[in-house]
Amino acid sequence: MATSQPKKTWSLQDNKRTEAQRNLFKATGKPKKNKNVVYLFSVIAVLLVVSFVLPMLYDQEVIVCITDTLCLNSNSNTILYPLYVFGTIVILILAVYGAFVVGKKIGNRFKV
Repeated sequence: MATSQPKKTWSLQDNKRTEAQRNLFKATGKPKKNKNVVYLFSVIAVLLVVSFVLPMLYDQEVIVCITDTLCLNSNSNTILYPLYVFGTIVILILAVYGAFVVGKKIGNRFKV
């Protein structure tokens, strides 16, 4: 193994780094951007796309009556029916999240 090159190591000892290399890891002073809004909008966009694709994948016609006078048809109502599906998905996600929050609070209260 005498012919192998010596392994290059970065060390703080003996000032082996140049000033530019030391400054690479310094904080810039800029606050980190909060990307929660971007993530929220991307999840909403994906859910909207899924809610528009789901009725197209199902071959049979589905009729949903919200009230006695307002019925949505999956074939003729190409905008309203996917919005209904989107609303249903959002309600389900919020219900699961609400159950999680309530269960977590109950678990913390009883220290289970």
